[in-house]
Amino acid sequence: MNTHTASLPLPDLIAEGEPDDILFHFDGVAVSRENFARKIGQTAGWLSRNGIGEGDVVAVWLVNRVEWLALLFAAARLGAVVAAVNTRYRAADVAHVVGLSGARMLVLEPGFRSIDFPAILRDLDPAAVPALETIAIVGAGAVEAPWPCVAFDAFETDPLAHAPRGNADAPLLLFTTSGTTKGPKLVAHSQKTLAGHARSIAAALKISPDASLLAMLPFCGTFGMASLLGFLAGGARIHAMDAFDAEPALRILKDEQITHAFGSDEMFRRILALTDEAKPFPHAKIFGFAAFQPGWRDFAAEAETRGLPLHGLYGSSEVQALFSIGRSDAPFADRIECGGWPMSPQARVRVRDAETNEIAGAGVSGEIEIAAPSRFLGYFKNPQATAEATTADGFFRTGDIGRMREDGSFIYETRAGDAMRLGGFLVGPGEIEDELKACEGVADAQVVAVDIGTQARCAAFVIARDGATPQEADLIAHVRARLAGYKVPARIFFIDAFPVTDSANGVKIQRAKLRAMAMERIAAA
Repeated sequence: MNTHTASLPLPDLIAEGEPDDILFHFDGVAVSRENFARKIGQTAGWLSRNGIGEGDVVAVWLVNRVEWLALLFAAARLGAVVAAVNTRYRAADVAHVVGLSGARMLVLEPGFRSIDFPAILRDLDPAAVPALETIAIVGAGAVEAPWPCVAFDAFETDPLAHAPRGNADAPLLLFTTSGTTKGPKLVAHSQKTLAGHARSIAAALKISPDASLLAMLPFCGTFGMASLLGFLAGGARIHAMDAFDAEPALRILKDEQITHAFGSDEMFRRILALTDEAKPFPHAKIFGFAAFQPGWRDFAAEAETRGLPLHGLYGSSEVQALFSIGRSDAPFADRIECGGWPMSPQARVRVRDAETNEIAGAGVSGEIEIAAPSRFLGYFKNPQATAEATTADGFFRTGDIGRMREDGSFIYETRAGDAMRLGGFLVGPGEIEDELKACEGVADAQVVAVDIGTQARCAAFVIARDGATPQEADLIAHVRARLAGYKVPARIFFIDAFPVTDSANGVKIQRAKLRAMAMERIAAA
């Protein structure tokens, strides 16, 4: 294709409409179409003057700010790549994403609430991020780092003068996904996959300028990004929160008469708990949710009585969030199930029977496979993993278990394998186990997910080295310093050996038995 075309799918999302149309509200500050377009041009020029061009990777480690979006759209113009870094990540997580992506620049905000970005940065091993050349600082503050630091002052500079040249089919945005050993893989999406899915969302949900979105999910994840781009494509009013907080979320939902919002069941639970009004959201149309916590069906029923119209969703980094949703005209029990109908009429979903390896009929559980325009380009710099996750006829093997309904919709049932859902994120136990095994006195470790009250947490089992006496508090402190808070074990138990079973493929650790043991010990405590 012509990589120097003036029309690019992502920037085209803001091309239609009047210049003074308000696209976003960030902390009460309105950003018009004309103003955002200028910020994109300024950011593209700033990146170019700082050595970022076609194919270069910029790691963005920011909360939800207009700078985040300006960097993404500017990268689309330049043909650069944005690696999204979760703000809940700590040194080991950040090093993994920045190192694996080959990012030349890391953009961060030194001070945001309780997140000590400079301290985390000081723990970043330069050897783990050999391509990193520059730290760009957004807002006030400074950091001490072995790399040159520059101020992100793009909005005070001149816009990029020359025409855009980004390739709409090349990687633009890298999301992280669940890892099983040494950390998450990087999921590559192009302008075409991102913008195409955004338009599918806008069409499927009938989004118009009369609609409004509370963007309370982080832009660094597909859940937050897909919903934001979808409503941008539909011309809706978007009120963005820098980070989720139930009290201001409630205020925005009520004061701005928000029609749509997306989040986890726990986020909506916390919002509803703050008001005694019988029906606090009379303007609500669709509140899409992902079920991450125990008791979500009971909560959805309670929310329904209070006029909160919850709709089950399905998605992943590989096919993007809001891939599918429960329809408004479906019975309540069907509408709230994770899964539903794909946003894109071109998407195809099927289920493969694990026993027969054949495509299953309705009602038969198996692995969900998806072919859709929203599907990823592949795992960045990992063709082997891409091949393993893709069928010969182009379907993505999700690793999720579900079943088809007779009407063509589907239901997500559970995650196959060992991945855990913690803090709203899929987490491979291997990365937590690796951190524990790096501690002095630890011979081996296994991590499992457990339900503690209404929270999904992880618990660890550790085998100590001969003669060593590692302490639970020390091990927990080590993990907390290295990984995101939601990956820190709630408890660590010391045992002499893991329960195992023999199989045709060798000895396997009985993770289900470990999970039961963890629940018993936590209950007893």
